[in-house]
Amino acid sequence: MAAGIIGTLAGIGSTLDHRGWRAMAAPRYDAVVSGCDVVDGDTLRCGGERIRLVGIDAPEMPGHCRPGRDCAPGDPYAATATLSAMVRASMPIERYGEDKYGRTIAALEGANGDLSCAQLRGGSAIYKPQWDDALHVARTCPDVIA
Repeated sequence: MAAGIIGTLAGIGSTLDHRGWRAMAAPRYDAVVSGCDVVDGDTLRCGGERIRLVGIDAPEMPGHCRPGRDCAPGDPYAATATLSAMVRASMPIERYGEDKYGRTIAALEGANGDLSCAQLRGGSAIYKPQWDDALHVARTCPDVIA
């Protein structure tokens, strides 16, 4: 037990939070991206890299919600504009992997803090726990998913 407590204090290891989720150390943005353009409410293109924000789903642009898919409700143009307003010239990024479309799954820190959290707070996206790699959103902004 002492090793678990010491590991958690040192930023390694984990503990269970009140929902039974494994809470880990705060994200450590390990790189910086620049020259990002917003594709839609949860996707950006930074140079040649397509980046999908971790843990959220924003409304799809017209014609992009395939039949039988449960797409996020709302205005895709407003979600895109909201995300665009938060993009900075360069932003810290924490990469978690790739999705089935070859996009990088990542957390980005923009003008209003974490972009996934900001999109949730503004009502421009919905939380998708099954897409929350390393419980990034659950750890970073638990107030918007509680």
